[in-house]
Amino acid sequence: MEKQLPLPVANADSANYWQSAKEGKLVLRRCKSCDEVHFMPRYLCPVCWSTDLEWIEAAGKGTVHSFTIIRRASSPAFAGLTPYVVALIDLAEGPRMMSNIVGEGALAVTIGANVSLEFEDREGFKLPQFSLEKGRP
Repeated sequence: MEKQLPLPVANADSANYWQSAKEGKLVLRRCKSCDEVHFMPRYLCPVCWSTDLEWIEAAGKGTVHSFTIIRRASSPAFAGLTPYVVALIDLAEGPRMMSNIVGEGALAVTIGANVSLEFEDREGFKLPQFSLEKGRP
């Protein structure tokens, strides 16, 4: 029997993030006081503590800062997915986020590789994932 993969839990800080993901958009928070762009969604700027924030749409491009290949599932729900890649992605806008590298050649990922955004449909949610760009480091 296959176990169900976990689903995101939206809260007041992340509700707009998950709604935008359902619409196929990756959004980030930008502070109007210090201009810092950050990720994870939160109600105040982690740099200057301002609450004067706005949502901006990310370009969906980034580079791999670091990664690991998971070869042993942490729970039965992930057993059928192994091996898979978990990576830290430096987004073009500046913030770093954790996500999966998916698609053809994902296991050949390297640090500095260019990646593009795509979404995984999961029971009414869309999860941001990244795939390797062809012909680039």
